[in-house]
Amino acid sequence: MTACGQDGCPGVLGKTGFCRICGLPPGTPEVPREKPTLVIPGPGELPTRITSTMVTRSQQLAGHTGTDDRVPLPVVELPDVAGRLLTEPHVPEEERFCGKHGCTATPVGRSIGGGPAPAEGFCPVCRTPFSFSPKLAAGDVVDGRYHVLGCVARGGLGFVYLATDSGLGDRYVALKGLINTNNTAAVRIAETESQVLTALDHPNIVRILDVVEHDDFRYIVMEFVDGLSLREVKNRGRAGLDSSEGRLLVEHVVAYGREILTALDYLHGEGLLYCDMKPDNVIHGEKRIKLIDFGAIRKIDDDESPIVGTEHYQVTPRERATHGLTVRSDIHTVGVTLRELFQASDGWSVTTDARGVRFGIESFLRVLDRATAPFEQRFATAREMLVQLDGVLGEILSLRDKQSRPGASTLFAEGAVLLDAGLGQAPPLEHWTRGTAVSLGARPSAEEIALGLPVPREDPDDAQANFLRAVRAPDAARLLKKLDKVPGSPEVGFRRCRAHLELGAVIEGTLAVAEAERLLGERAAHDWRVAWHRGLLALGEGDFAAAKEKFTAVYRDIPGEEPPKLALGLCEEHLNGAAAAERYYDALWVRDRAQVSAAFGLARVRLSRGDRAAAVEILDQVPEFSRYDEAARIAGVRVLSAPMPGTGDLPASAELDDAVVRLTALDLDGDAFDRLVTAVRETGLAGVLLGQDGITDGKILRADETGARTVLDKSYRRLAHHAPSPEAHDVLIDLANSVRPVTLV
Repeated sequence: MTACGQDGCPGVLGKTGFCRICGLPPGTPEVPREKPTLVIPGPGELPTRITSTMVTRSQQLAGHTGTDDRVPLPVVELPDVAGRLLTEPHVPEEERFCGKHGCTATPVGRSIGGGPAPAEGFCPVCRTPFSFSPKLAAGDVVDGRYHVLGCVARGGLGFVYLATDSGLGDRYVALKGLINTNNTAAVRIAETESQVLTALDHPNIVRILDVVEHDDFRYIVMEFVDGLSLREVKNRGRAGLDSSEGRLLVEHVVAYGREILTALDYLHGEGLLYCDMKPDNVIHGEKRIKLIDFGAIRKIDDDESPIVGTEHYQVTPRERATHGLTVRSDIHTVGVTLRELFQASDGWSVTTDARGVRFGIESFLRVLDRATAPFEQRFATAREMLVQLDGVLGEILSLRDKQSRPGASTLFAEGAVLLDAGLGQAPPLEHWTRGTAVSLGARPSAEEIALGLPVPREDPDDAQANFLRAVRAPDAARLLKKLDKVPGSPEVGFRRCRAHLELGAVIEGTLAVAEAERLLGERAAHDWRVAWHRGLLALGEGDFAAAKEKFTAVYRDIPGEEPPKLALGLCEEHLNGAAAAERYYDALWVRDRAQVSAAFGLARVRLSRGDRAAAVEILDQVPEFSRYDEAARIAGVRVLSAPMPGTGDLPASAELDDAVVRLTALDLDGDAFDRLVTAVRETGLAGVLLGQDGITDGKILRADETGARTVLDKSYRRLAHHAPSPEAHDVLIDLANSVRPVTLV
């Protein structure tokens, strides 16, 4: 057997190539199986249904690779199997109609004059017989081996019976037969269901074991899934019938969505639509969930079969008339199903337990909004939605238990710039030679943010994708010259935009994005890359409000991704202060310790509250293996040794001592080390002059005024050796002379 290639999954592949544990195809993140879109069509949808607003794109689906962070589903208390049998299985009177083709809207089996409604009879219009009575009863034996125990459920078209299989040690099985065998449409659907199910093999899809006949009626024999439907799970949660372990949490709803989507992804890959997703058709068994009731299944290109489904979960009649049933209409039913489950979870009322994951809940609701959005904006494939749910699930779980769950994105390259506003570096020499201000509370500028945010990866389907992967240039100006030599494409336009931003040419960058939009045509309105680059351009003009609006649109479309949240946090910090940005930074940092720019943002939040210790605590969480480990340690020294932003309050003696210990542990080059030592000594002298007690005498700091002046004088003179010009050298010597202790010699 072949092992599953998904990270962390111990499963093996079934005969159809899907893992029996995680339900996904082999782990091949670099070569995605589907070809979804930026926001639009799914695999297998009819070309006649693809409008001019659609474009295929394999990049969108890949999302967070290596994140198979499976969450335990809620504990469900399974009822006794015998107690599941229906005492009086029947079809409600209002659901009885003639099944003959052309006469399907005629009510039949209705009561007359207050008498009992007949379960059997003839259509008053076409005289076709009808029967809504169960065809099997306890004690019946089907095909010589299936011993019927009774009826356990009623689907839209058939009764489901519980039986034991004497051929397999009396194992429980389910037999599904038609309610009204004279319903011509139902007979056709049942035949399709039995034919289709025999070829399916996925861990989240109920398996068909046999197709048998009994008394001239056909029955599908399926595995019996002992569990509760998601509707029962929802209702029990609302009624408070389950224990605390069984309480429905928002992460459980997300996990249900993941499991459902893996099954639909498989079906769509087989060229099939499910069409009737709803809580009733998903069973939460002992170990996993299973999709049941495939009476509505149809081929993706089937425009003739009768439409079966539950109206509340379906797309609008207008969409069905325009596009028919599609992969997107299946996505819509999943979105409605999950929203219904969410309304029964702790997240709906935002209980005490849910408040800590409020940000993750907002991300989840954005996934649901896009799943149920108009056709053009909706997720194009099950895998696209699954990718975003994976990101949201990791976010919610990390917010819940404060454990990191990083996930690499294939939509964005890893950020190559630390947005720390210089806090992770020793103060520049210009701070002393030119009076350049430095502050612990300094925020990254609009220009720094525009150039430092993670860069979207190229669309692999773009006409110039191969060229863009290979092109190299020493600077933005020469890159633009190389880009001028190739035909235009959307990705070329986006690359030009970023190059112009590096040169400070916002107008030219705006023209480059406009050209990309022109090439995209109508689909530009649903392409998150356009909104992303419009946000960068707004930053290039220093317009944080406009940038926030654009990045909000990106967050709406790809709510499981991290870069839009970082962008929003930075915009919010400029617009409304550090505290307003905290929720973004916290959600990023608690989930992914690679988001060091968010850690520096949180440090600024703590400093805005006057809490040095909390700021340093955040910086100390930067992993040792991070490329920004040294920057975080330098920032820790500066936070512990510099005046507090806003108030100018000096650090306590113990904080200065801690800064010295950290400083001596740093492995910096001579220039940077000298500048950092100078900054610490300046604070030390300021503290001594204010009468601060408790500063520990040592090589770097002195507790008396003469000693503090002497070491700072030496620092300024050492910096003078690094001066780039005679003028800068003279400024530093003047500083040294201004602090040197007064002597008689």
